[in-house]
Amino acid sequence: MHEVGIMHETIALAVRRAREAGAHRILEIRLRVGALSGVVPEALEFAFELLRAGTLAESARLQIVPVPATCWCASCRDEFGVPDLIAECPRCGQPSAELRRGRELELDSLEID
Repeated sequence: MHEVGIMHETIALAVRRAREAGAHRILEIRLRVGALSGVVPEALEFAFELLRAGTLAESARLQIVPVPATCWCASCRDEFGVPDLIAECPRCGQPSAELRRGRELELDSLEID
């Protein structure tokens, strides 16, 4: 479960940033997780519960913001949602190899005190 390693690094980064800002605790960690990131949000939540003890994030909330997969159609010059790995424009049927969103795994923001 690579989510444990990801969450370990996320908490470490959040704690570093909070300390740099002079904070005494982290109230919320907000992550953006793309549909095609290969990360299971529930596993991130589980890892967060395990790893936050004894850190500035001990009583923090974890907010996971899902980012849907979106591709670009060069023919229609428009974006379209990708429900699975088949990236075919729903308007013209052309395949797309240009993924615009959906692979994100980002520390979006922190709420600190």
